[in-house]
Amino acid sequence: MDVAERLHAVRMSIAEAADRAGRAPDAVKLVGVSKGAPAERVAEAVAAGLADVGENRVQEAAVKIPVVESAVAQPPRWHLVGHLQTNKAKAALGLFDTIESVDSIRVAEVLSRAADRPLPVFLEVQFQRAGDRFGFEPERVEEALREIDAFPHLQVVGLMTVAPLGADPDGTRRVFRELRERRDRIQQARLAQSVLELSMGMTDDYQIAIEEGSTVVRIGRAIFAP
Repeated sequence: MDVAERLHAVRMSIAEAADRAGRAPDAVKLVGVSKGAPAERVAEAVAAGLADVGENRVQEAAVKIPVVESAVAQPPRWHLVGHLQTNKAKAALGLFDTIESVDSIRVAEVLSRAADRPLPVFLEVQFQRAGDRFGFEPERVEEALREIDAFPHLQVVGLMTVAPLGADPDGTRRVFRELRERRDRIQQARLAQSVLELSMGMTDDYQIAIEEGSTVVRIGRAIFAP
């Protein structure tokens, strides 16, 4: 299948998962993660209707974004979905519309100081402690959200997580369910503020994530893999 066919197949699969959960397909936003994919393939996906594109690395995005945007009629919204080093925060602000991977108070502080516009951000919640995994511990995310909510320019619009490596489907489901339940409790305390989104689910587990309430899925391989 070409990129457009892959994109269509993913959208159909999202709709099926949403239907099983009694949700509308348009309640789930698709972010196509183009890490490692050539700009030409990304432009094909955008031309086929992909409105949101995610990148993991600032350096790769800096090269790819201008090429993609010069090749399409309507530029996509760009999401940073990978770990952000603080020394690349200013560059990230010039490239991305949304930062989905704010994983520490320090990163939030640096983004807030550097931003000159309202910046939507997700707080990354980490259920697996490992050297290459970043994010707030589940028990600390509510406290962190309250602190970051007060930072100038930052708009906390959601929570994000990655399922633990090696987890079976039941274990993955428990993690996604726990984050949804935690979001619901936080939401009750925020009352008048808009509902926090849930960015959960990648190529191998996005159907489970949708069944557990995800509002954003980040899918790369199913769309862009050769």
